[in-house]
Amino acid sequence: MAKPLQSVAIQAPGFYGLNTEDSPTALSEQFALDATNCVIDQYGRIGARKGWSYVTTSGGDDLVSISEFVKEDGTTEIISSSATAIYKGTTTLTDITPSLYTVGDGQYSYATLNNKHYMFRKDSKPVVYDGTSAVAIEDHADYSGTVPQANVVLSAFGRLWVANTTSDATTIYWSDLLTGMKWDTGSSGSIDISKVWADGSDTITALASHNNFLIIFGKRQILIYQGATDPATMSLADSVVGIGCIARDSIQSTGSDLLFLSDSGVRSFRRTIQEKSIPLTDVSKNIRSNLDAYVLSEAEHIVSIYSPEEAFYLLQLPTSEQTYCFDTRTPLQDGSLRATVWNSVNPQCMVRTRAGELLLGKASGIAQYTGYRDNGASYQMSYFTNYLDFGAPSNLKLLKNLKITVIGGSATDVTLNWGYDYSYAYKKKRFTLTTQIIAEYNIAEYNEGEFNAGVLVNRPNVNASGGGAVVQLGVEAEVNGAPVSIQRMTAQAIVGRTI
Repeated sequence: MAKPLQSVAIQAPGFYGLNTEDSPTALSEQFALDATNCVIDQYGRIGARKGWSYVTTSGGDDLVSISEFVKEDGTTEIISSSATAIYKGTTTLTDITPSLYTVGDGQYSYATLNNKHYMFRKDSKPVVYDGTSAVAIEDHADYSGTVPQANVVLSAFGRLWVANTTSDATTIYWSDLLTGMKWDTGSSGSIDISKVWADGSDTITALASHNNFLIIFGKRQILIYQGATDPATMSLADSVVGIGCIARDSIQSTGSDLLFLSDSGVRSFRRTIQEKSIPLTDVSKNIRSNLDAYVLSEAEHIVSIYSPEEAFYLLQLPTSEQTYCFDTRTPLQDGSLRATVWNSVNPQCMVRTRAGELLLGKASGIAQYTGYRDNGASYQMSYFTNYLDFGAPSNLKLLKNLKITVIGGSATDVTLNWGYDYSYAYKKKRFTLTTQIIAEYNIAEYNEGEFNAGVLVNRPNVNASGGGAVVQLGVEAEVNGAPVSIQRMTAQAIVGRTI
């Protein structure tokens, strides 16, 4: 007597994101072992990330830092830098490098104060741009005192705060109120925090303001100062030991939180006002080992961005050419964020504009995160499930039928993969999704395609073969101009003898 087929249905495949830390046989079916060039979309489906295309058409250069200058009248300008020049503009990069000025490596830290845009970098003269021209701060007509050649700048509480100079990594300097040109008058000043670290000496790596506190990040510790509106009387409110920030430009404010890279992964800094405590959450715990390995091998400048429009935090590791994408809509129950990874965008710097655009600094100028091609070329999205045992881990499974429900993906080439027993020797079936031409129905290459209120839905149906104790399924899509998301995967198998 023939044995009945047993089904496994995965609703919202990959909804929990990547998990490379836990045993794959014990994972929820909604975790992924591979999610490359993917995002979790607004409907909770795993799908293709967007692509990028150049907006710079003339004056392109290899950009390594980028920022937005928001002026008092509400207009904005994009300010960027290569290793040899400072630019303004997007479609055309206009050189605004001060006369007789040496840029250095161009990895500036940027801040805006009182309708002026400031650029700081260790071992380089700080620069100020007023919307017309850029000059070294020390050459400005209003300059007084000695401006530090610092690696970190923050505009907060009505002044500039800078730290981490060539000779001093434990002193914070602040400018006079409402001006970044005066460093010895008014309420300007400095404080050496070398004796304040709670767990021995440390180095200031970044500064931030959050919930009306001045946050000072060391490599292994964090200090929280209150009353920074009057620096002369501000005081230490709290400290965190054992966790710090190792990359200046990994810090991003999400409004209610700060995300940053520590030596043990991406962390969330969330202040609970009622309890007066500073809980820290490891949002990258599901991919910690892989991320840490890449970070340890990183030899270049790590950058990040937060986009409320796309609802993600991106962390770019240039040496390994890996972009980690953390979905910020809703954390998992353990506080971690759903993670995917991109391997073919590779921005050298990023900025989210006030208009909500995500701009990328690339080798030939500025690009925008948009569309579903990478500068006119297709790219591959891949998603693979964890290992499925159909509720019978000791029995042989003989796959008979596989079906996926794909949203979008007009004319997209898709490969369905299945394999057994932890082997990468996958069996494959390739097909092309329906071309979206409204009013055409039931023309998908395998089984059927349909349209629902203008949304293309494909349900490819594939006969499978082979067998093993555990099964892994995967989808690879050649993204070439159309968005594609995976709504559901169903596998039918005969559960056989004990093995």
